[in-house]
Amino acid sequence: MSSSIQKKTKSSSQKSKKCSPESQPKPSAKLNPKTIDPVCFCAYSQPSSAFAATYARGGIPCRLVHGSVKHKLQWECPPETVPFDPLLLTLAEGLRETKHPYTFVSKEGFKQLLLVEGAAEKVVPLLPRLVPVLKAALAHADDEVFGRGLDALVQLSAVVGPSLNDHLKLLLTNLLKRLMDKKYREEVTVALQKLEHCGGRATVAIIKSKIPTYCSIYS
Repeated sequence: MSSSIQKKTKSSSQKSKKCSPESQPKPSAKLNPKTIDPVCFCAYSQPSSAFAATYARGGIPCRLVHGSVKHKLQWECPPETVPFDPLLLTLAEGLRETKHPYTFVSKEGFKQLLLVEGAAEKVVPLLPRLVPVLKAALAHADDEVFGRGLDALVQLSAVVGPSLNDHLKLLLTNLLKRLMDKKYREEVTVALQKLEHCGGRATVAIIKSKIPTYCSIYS
């Protein structure tokens, strides 16, 4: 008799725990921003690339914060204090990712690093290693990866200006391939015009050497 009473008491207490208001998530919790911890994320998703592995072990000092309206990056330290070598190169590698949150972290992280004060003098020495990484993104078959690579190239040009001219030929073959596709023609043309604007008149001859049909913004 006593054992049956104990079972009933135990089952009722378990039921009350399950139905307790404190144990249920509040509706507002769905709207509050949440930060994706790279280490916790790794527990649920096995890293499938070098960038994903670096992010999972905390090697990238920023995290994705989910907002109710839009996402943002949360830096562990001010971006201007972060060493560009190797972080900028790592973020550029991440532009080829196709899974969330890597796509957002790499794109926004790359963009925000280039916006810090004194970025140009930190980036120019990295160009010989950075440009081949961007070339790989521009050569990627995935349209979104190509788009991120193109955006990153334009952002880079705005920071380093004519310093990019010595490396531009390496990228133009991939841009030409997309330029021949009607779907990308306008997007690539606008990007080339921005490259010319930032690189100066010398950029025109470089672009025309690979894309003879290009029309200069100065003509």
